[in-house]
Parts: sequence; C-alpha cells; structure tokens
Amino acid sequence: MAVYPSLPVKMAEEPIKTISKAFNIIDKLAELDSAGATRLAKEMDIPKTTAHAYLRTLESNNIVYNNDGAYNLSLQFLDYAGGVRKDLDIYSAAWPEVQALALETREHANLMIEEFGYGRYIYISEGADSAALDTYTGMTTHLHSTALGKSILASTNRECVKNIIERRGLPQFTENTIGSVEGLFDELEMVQEQEYAENYQERVLGVSGIAMPISQKSGSVVGAVGISGPASRIEEKIDEGKIINDIKQKANIIELNLTN
Repeated sequence: MAVYPSLPVKMAEEPIKTISKAFNIIDKLAELDSAGATRLAKEMDIPKTTAHAYLRTLESNNIVYNNDGAYNLSLQFLDYAGGVRKDLDIYSAAWPEVQALALETREHANLMIEEFGYGRYIYISEGADSAALDTYTGMTTHLHSTALGKSILASTNRECVKNIIERRGLPQFTENTIGSVEGLFDELEMVQEQEYAENYQERVLGVSGIAMPISQKSGSVVGAVGISGPASRIEEKIDEGKIINDIKQKANIIELNLTN
C-alpha cells in the first residue's frame, strides 16, 4: 500500500446519521478519557437513553469497555491502525532510519505524513537525551505548527495548501505560531530555498524542531522526517549545522528505500 488519503476529501451527500453519531461519541470519549452515560449525554446534548444505547452497542463491538459505569475507549483501533501503518511503503522504508536518527542525535526523531489535511505522526523514536514531549504515535496536529508539517506543505501544490488552510484553519498555539496565510506562504518559500523547515516553539512553548521532506521517485512528497526537543538545545544544534546534514542523510536513504 503506497498511498494514504489527503485533501480534498468530499463528504457523502447524505451521511448515515447513526454512524456519524457513533464516531462523535468515540471522539468525545477520547476527549474526556472516560465518561458514563449521564455525563456523555450532558456533554453532547443528547438523551441519556440514547447515550446509553450507543455505549452498550460500542461495548458489544469491543470499541469501549465499561469500568464501573464509566466507559473508556479500548485499544481496538490500535489493531486497525497498526495493520494500515504496516502496509504503508513510507513506514517500512523509514522506521529504521528514524531509529538511527534518534540514536545519533539523542533527541526525539519523528516521521509524519499528511492525512485529511492534518499531520499524523506515524513513527516516533526517542533518543538518549529525549525530553518528555506530548507527541505520540498516531497523534494528529496542524501542519503549519510543526517543522515536519511545514516541510510537507512547502512541497505541496499551493492550491492544495490553500484548501488545507480553508478546511483546517491556522489556529494559534503559541505567540510564535504562524497566524496568516501570507506569513505561511512566506515561510514555505524560505523552506523551499533552504531545503529544511524549522519550528521555533510554534506548537508548544519550549519545544523546537527541524525537519525535511521525503519524496517519491516521481517527486511528489509523501512525508517528512525530523527531530524535536527542548528549544535551546535544538536551536543550538541548528546553529552548529551538523544536525541538518544528519536529517538530510536519513531523508535521502528513506527516498532510496522507497524506490526499491
């Protein structure tokens, strides 16, 4: 499997409401971590009987489990996602190099793809000096707020970038987050010129990163690889310059692996 979904994606003209509501409940449980029928009904403004019926149905399909009246998401989706990830060409081509990058730099090394207009971390490897970051495998984030995401956007058709902005916006996470379309396109031009992207505390204060795109033989971008960690340490490594060559080497090997 060499492809994964990206924008634009059109919604069904008449989505099945019960399925949509079930996934809305799953999303709300992920947000709350745990909830009973009463709290879920209040949070979603639906009857308690409806909330209970959905929860029992999800439980019968092993999507949630009941812990003394409070429902939690199970790890069922991990099974689905793990199988999908295993079949992605970029994952099999990249994960050994991401591990090697973490070993060499002693920082968090990350692999990201674009999916539905978001950036999704599909592999993370922690180095010996890795700080405790909030990122995890499977996590999604806005592309404009990370070095990985900006690497992907800089190598993406401008109309597609505009479509992503229209669908996902440019939310501000810190005072350093790019907040305008003009500012983002100026940044993407700079990324293209220097061939790598930087993130100076734009998603989380105190955390910076650097990344480079990964392209297929055809030239189309399929993801990005990079590192992240404490701002002062990452910015020092960027100034030294060696880290840029380290990431470039890994990106090149991954691209070669994709052609084999």
